[in-house]
Amino acid sequence: MVNLVNKIGIVSRCDHVDALEMVKTILKKFGSKVDIALSPMTAKALGVEGDIVVPVNKMRENGVKFIISVGGDGTVLRNISKMYDPLPILAINMGTLGFLVDVDPEDAIETIENVLAGFKYGERLRLAVSLNGEVLPSATNEVVIITAKPAKILTYKISVDECELEELRADGVVFATPTGSTAYAMSAGGPIIDPRVDAALIVPLAPFKLSSRPWVVPANGSIKVELTNPEKEAVIVIDGQHNYTISEHDVITLTKAEHPARFVRTTISGFYKKVQSKLA
Repeated sequence: MVNLVNKIGIVSRCDHVDALEMVKTILKKFGSKVDIALSPMTAKALGVEGDIVVPVNKMRENGVKFIISVGGDGTVLRNISKMYDPLPILAINMGTLGFLVDVDPEDAIETIENVLAGFKYGERLRLAVSLNGEVLPSATNEVVIITAKPAKILTYKISVDECELEELRADGVVFATPTGSTAYAMSAGGPIIDPRVDAALIVPLAPFKLSSRPWVVPANGSIKVELTNPEKEAVIVIDGQHNYTISEHDVITLTKAEHPARFVRTTISGFYKKVQSKLA
C-alpha cells in the first residue's frame, strides 16, 4: 500500500491527439496538487521544457510514486521496458482492446484523484532476456523468435534447466509470461494463464509437426533457445518494442526477472472478469 503520493510521472502516446489532450487535462487538474514529471517524448510533443522533464528510467530516483500511462498496451510496455525496477503503472486507455489499460478516459480524473489518496498495486513477473550473455530488455508480455524471411521454416533447440524440451521446426516460437498469455501467445493457440501463476509459456508458431504443442514451465527455471539452421537468420522481438537479429548457434537465455512489472489496482473485479469483458 502506498499512502503518500507527492509526485507522479506521465508518459503518453505522442502521435495521438486525444492522448496528448488527456495529458494537458491531467496537468491542469493536478499540477497544483502534486509534483509531476513528464517523459522527454511526452514533453517534446507538448512543447514543454525544464525540470518537469525526467527520463522514465530516472523517475524513481526523482521521487515519482507511480506513472500514468496515456495510450494503449504498447505505451505501457515501452515504458516498463525502460525501467530496471518498474514503478507502478496507472494506464488510461486511449487505444483499442488493451489488456494492460484499465481506466477509460471518462473515468480518468476521478480515478487519479482516488489513487492520489493512496493505492495498492499488483505485481506481474517479467522474463529477463540475454543473447550470448548480453543483457537485453526484460519482457512483460513475451519474447518472440521468428524467421527473418517469410516462408522460411527454422529449427530451434529448446531446453529448460539444461534438459532438452524439444527440437522444434516452426516459423517461430513465443515465450510468454502469464500477462502475455492473453496476447500473441493466445492468438497462436496457447492457454490463458492467471497472472498469479508463477510460470512461463512456450508456444510454437506454425510448427512443422502436429505433435508440437504449447508448454507451461516453471518461471524460476532457465530456458535456453538455440537456432540450429545453418545460414538462416531469425529475429528476436521483445514486447513488440525491441528487435535483434540472430543466426546459427546464437543462444537466447530466459529467466525470471529480479523485478516485476507493477500495476496500480483500480478495480476489484479481477482477472477473470477482465478476460471475459475483453474477449466478449
